[in-house]
Amino acid sequence: MTKDKLYQNPEAPAEFIFNSQVAEVFDDMLQRSVPCYDQVIDMMAIQLNRFCRNGDLVYDLGCSTGTTLLELSRRLEDKKINFIGIDNSEAMIKKASLKAEMFSQKEKVSFLKADIDETDISPCKAFILNYTLQFFRPIVRKDFLRRLHNVLQPGGILLISEKIISHDPLLNRAYIDFYHDFKRSQGYSETEIARKRESLENILIPFSILENTELLQKAGFSHVEPFFQWFNFASFIAVKEEK
Repeated sequence: MTKDKLYQNPEAPAEFIFNSQVAEVFDDMLQRSVPCYDQVIDMMAIQLNRFCRNGDLVYDLGCSTGTTLLELSRRLEDKKINFIGIDNSEAMIKKASLKAEMFSQKEKVSFLKADIDETDISPCKAFILNYTLQFFRPIVRKDFLRRLHNVLQPGGILLISEKIISHDPLLNRAYIDFYHDFKRSQGYSETEIARKRESLENILIPFSILENTELLQKAGFSHVEPFFQWFNFASFIAVKEEK
């Protein structure tokens, strides 16, 4: 796994882009930038195991290098779920496909380069959106989620993880400080933390837990709950009503 040193370089891009440089270090970036990443995947596996049956189809939209799907496939090997990852970054999809081949998962896990808000999606039992929706403009998020709701089979689920914001200024400042402490503990310098934050400003737009919950409900999901929170990171399950 190549170590993330992107923002040690003073000439790093001013705006965060999912290019080949990011793809090369993305797995390390996830582990060192997203608290409890492995635990959230474990919790997603538990929920997929409950709501999915043998042969069901699961999409990961904004799949990046395919880590989530490959881990879920390993954890749910006996379930025989079919996984499809979609991402618009050619570099990410290339790396994901190579990993699937290396880990002998090509029969169960496939990857497609496409824009997730434009490509055709088949009816499925589950969608995963791991730190993807936060990069959508807020004005289009509800329509995108409604489209996913319409494609889901009855009883299907959406598992979504997002960076979140608190509208309480005191707590929001504290949560940001806790997160920066976490990144320091993972070996990132003050300069790297500052440059990364600046590169994501006006690109990653977080909602609060309440705003995300209401957004999912307005998109048509009948059962919505957070199932994990670490300060300013949260994961949700949204279930489509059975007919």
